[in-house]
Amino acid sequence: MTAAGAGEPDDGAGPFPAASAPMAGDLEVPRPLRLVLTAGRNLTESVGLPVAAYVVAAWADGRDAGMVAGLVAIWVTAVIRKVVTGSVPSLLTITAVELTVQAAVVLATGQLWLFLLQFPLANLAMCVLFARTASGPDPLVARLAAEVVALRQPATRHPGLHRFFQGATWLWAGIFLLLTAALAVLMITEPVSVFLLLTTTVTVALVVAGTGASALWFLSVLRRLGLRLRFAQPEPAASVPGAPPPTQATYAVFSCAKAMSERLGWLASANKRLGS
Repeated sequence: MTAAGAGEPDDGAGPFPAASAPMAGDLEVPRPLRLVLTAGRNLTESVGLPVAAYVVAAWADGRDAGMVAGLVAIWVTAVIRKVVTGSVPSLLTITAVELTVQAAVVLATGQLWLFLLQFPLANLAMCVLFARTASGPDPLVARLAAEVVALRQPATRHPGLHRFFQGATWLWAGIFLLLTAALAVLMITEPVSVFLLLTTTVTVALVVAGTGASALWFLSVLRRLGLRLRFAQPEPAASVPGAPPPTQATYAVFSCAKAMSERLGWLASANKRLGS
């Protein structure tokens, strides 16, 4: 069946136009510039906006205000995404869950041990998020690959590729569980300054190691299954089937971010006037 399909010209009369569907056995990622823009947009929404809101609000009115501003920014972004595109990207969901856990712990009390507890708890939440999808039909790593780097799989699901995404999702659940245990031990055994330093070091080391292992595993699976990874052919963004309308979503998100930034700037000015 595959050989016959490959030998016949595709007139685009099928469910997807020929120019927009990967060839049989191919996986596609956008061309380099489009890939950078796609990943950058996702990272800006999921990381850049809440961090910017935190920095401005923390400068204006302290750490607690920064936590609230970051939390509001990420949930407003998620709501706008849901209203405009009908779905919320997985990376945005992950960041929202993590910030919610951290903000709840930090704002609940001023006790130091609860402030430190936010780090292992946030990783435990990530472990649960990954683990709950690992055995299902839509593992989280596959969703992240499709949303963050716009990886397009063959039209017909490949069982071996699906098993890889399930295994990779279990891998990341295990990484976050290991981080949870490591940070819990460090919180008990180390002084605060050492704990905070080691939290960053251990987290970065495990995430980099997990990313490298996932990439090497992915490439070895492609070779074993006889699949190829290639850049997509240039095409208008509007012709990609099933793609969300990023223009309206991006404008809405950044308009909200601009309004929030102006509001936070006004609060900072008012705070300075009251202080003087």
